[in-house]
Amino acid sequence: MRSLKQRFNAWLTARLPATDSLLLTQRNVYILPTRPGWMLALTLLVMLVGSINYQLNLGYLLTFLLAGSAVVGMHVCHGTLRGLTLHLAPPAPCFAGTAAQLHITLSSAQAGTRYGVGVAVSGQADWAHVDVPPLGSATSTVGWVPPGRGRHGLPALSAETRFPLGTFRVWTVWRPAATLLVYPSPETTPPPLPPGTPKAGTAATAPSAPNGEFDGVRVYRRGDPLKSVVWKRVAQAVARGSNDLVSRDQASAQHTHELWLDWVHTGTADTELRASRLTAWLLQAERLGQIYGLRLPGREFPPGQGGAHRLQCLEALALC
Repeated sequence: MRSLKQRFNAWLTARLPATDSLLLTQRNVYILPTRPGWMLALTLLVMLVGSINYQLNLGYLLTFLLAGSAVVGMHVCHGTLRGLTLHLAPPAPCFAGTAAQLHITLSSAQAGTRYGVGVAVSGQADWAHVDVPPLGSATSTVGWVPPGRGRHGLPALSAETRFPLGTFRVWTVWRPAATLLVYPSPETTPPPLPPGTPKAGTAATAPSAPNGEFDGVRVYRRGDPLKSVVWKRVAQAVARGSNDLVSRDQASAQHTHELWLDWVHTGTADTELRASRLTAWLLQAERLGQIYGLRLPGREFPPGQGGAHRLQCLEALALC
């Protein structure tokens, strides 16, 4: 049965067009009784047989009253989903191993409120339920963990409702056309940053610390960020009975040295570990405010800094 269900889902997904906006109509909305619905049908059948056997007029009345309520509930349940418009916002990139947030906007052009509409990744049980206001919209967010770094197509999504009685399940399957960019997961405990290399035309003996942080320091100035304070030297100064503070002179060091994050010099032959280590180094260099470049097989990004440079390098690491 499980194999048959998987084959049916694969066939159903293959025949659905990929789109980021979907209008729900009779052609793409499906309805079936739930387990309580089947139990209600069995109960009504027993009540009908009993009413016929014992000629109970009140039994007929109760049986047909409950059956009519179930039919009205089926109509209301189908109408709750039919006519909705689903729209997927472009998903933001994420790091491997973390859940990507998929934001789906449900819009209604009808005057009635649509209650209990759930959205989830097909095959998963984590439903996010919202109520869609009349002539308005509501946003539902579902999480999906991608299989690894790179650019991935999004999985099929499902929307369903069992309002008002829970005796029928109305659902649809939706295949988004958007893709998701997944960055490598940064290494948890990476080695220190590689040492800066002297720029062309500068002295090759310019000092650099073995942990990759430039060794140029100056007296602390009011307004210097705390991350630029050399705390080891502060501790040494306190031990000597002095309160002098010193800061890293990033400007002078960066004028003479370049920090290159090189694929070849990661210290490992494992491709995924290389990407993970370079990602960790890149994020660390950003936190320290350093200017850095990235060298990958067949590609090179000149030294820079800032959000655009970081995203460009992360994208290259995701796709390398």
